[in-house]
Amino acid sequence: MKLRFIISLLALTLSFSQLSAQRKNKAYLDYIEKYSSLAVKHQKQYGIPASITLAQGLLESGAGRSELARMSNNHFGIKCHSDWKGKRVYYDDDKKDDCFRKYNKPEDSFEDHARFLKRARYASLFELKVTDYRGWAKGLKRCGYATDKSYANKLIQTIELYELYKYDRRSFKPIRAKDLLPVIVANPHPVYRSWGLLYVEARDGDSLESIAKEFGFSVKKLAKYNEVPKDYPLEAGDIVYLEKKKKKAEKGYDFCIVRSGDSMHTIAQRYGIQLKNLYKMNKLPDDYTPSVGDTLRLR
Repeated sequence: MKLRFIISLLALTLSFSQLSAQRKNKAYLDYIEKYSSLAVKHQKQYGIPASITLAQGLLESGAGRSELARMSNNHFGIKCHSDWKGKRVYYDDDKKDDCFRKYNKPEDSFEDHARFLKRARYASLFELKVTDYRGWAKGLKRCGYATDKSYANKLIQTIELYELYKYDRRSFKPIRAKDLLPVIVANPHPVYRSWGLLYVEARDGDSLESIAKEFGFSVKKLAKYNEVPKDYPLEAGDIVYLEKKKKKAEKGYDFCIVRSGDSMHTIAQRYGIQLKNLYKMNKLPDDYTPSVGDTLRLR
């Protein structure tokens, strides 16, 4: 209890930064509005995260603006393969005159995408939680859905920028204000210090609300410390800082190499630095998606 009190006092004395403003493409927003209900329907029917369906549709079709999407209603870049009996269209892709599936309407493309992922090749994905969009993104790349080595990163970045994870949890009951009364925590989180910052590691079932409740924070403040929306979904092992992050990394950590599944936010969390500064140090636009193997400056 004493440690909790000290940490709460420390947190209350620290000022917090503004969340870095990130540009959101209007075409992407329009696409999400148009197809989100269909993605949610397919999540309930097939068990595919709505966030993954939307992110793949956005990336593969350029938010419905690619020639393949406009002329052939193919929103997911699915090629013919030997079992395809429907209409066909040909474009130069991995090789000249690659065969792609052609649909009568976009909804047929979404339906075929869901059925396509139900084949044995992607079976391991359905062992993941429907809210584990990061695991699904990495799994799609691992199972060979796309040849782009940064495909998982691009999906994750799109989901986090446009907060598509919200659609994975539409049926979840929101926490009400009266549920946030002080309680005795039976199994409190250990508090660690790294990069000179206090933090805890998220466990299965944790949310920003539950951690804020445990340590006496407002959810808004904890979200600002970690530069995420208040309903951002946590995964076991995620770092949750209890104070404002630093402007640059510690000495000796001048650069990092982007790994598979990284987003700019996960990199900022890993090194305890503010997201807006990470963009600034690298002179990057705030809609930049890191590619595997990229080198980023940390200080």
